[in-house]
Amino acid sequence: MGAEARLKEKNITLPTPPTPLANYVGSVRVGNLLFLSGHGPLREGKATARGKLGKDLSVEQGYQVARQVGLNLLATTRATLGSLDKVKRVVKVLGMVNSAEGFGDQPKVINGFSDLMVEVFGEATGRHARSAVGMAELPMGIPVEIEMILEVE
Repeated sequence: MGAEARLKEKNITLPTPPTPLANYVGSVRVGNLLFLSGHGPLREGKATARGKLGKDLSVEQGYQVARQVGLNLLATTRATLGSLDKVKRVVKVLGMVNSAEGFGDQPKVINGFSDLMVEVFGEATGRHARSAVGMAELPMGIPVEIEMILEVE
């Protein structure tokens, strides 16, 4: 089953792809690789979540934000490629978590994104190499920013 069929089966609706907020583009394709810029929890140019993990937000809330960021990344991917079925592999992910001092559960937060990729693409295509790191601050006070590299048709 392809990614587009999985979205329908699981009743997952992708949002409108977010518009870059500065002087960059949402994605760049080089050969069979698609590089996606860092995405956050944005809708219509506004942050839908703010705060630091370990202070303002729980791990579960951060997990849900990371899932939302994943939906934004999938929306940009579909807009770029025309279909998520053109994704051959989620290759590499960088998950950045706005972390309070002493917070060390960044991997649990970014699992919200990683679990979504496996749900949409399946194990073989969706599992990926990953870094999940803490940051002192993120733009607009968002709790999570994620970028990824895809192998595409």
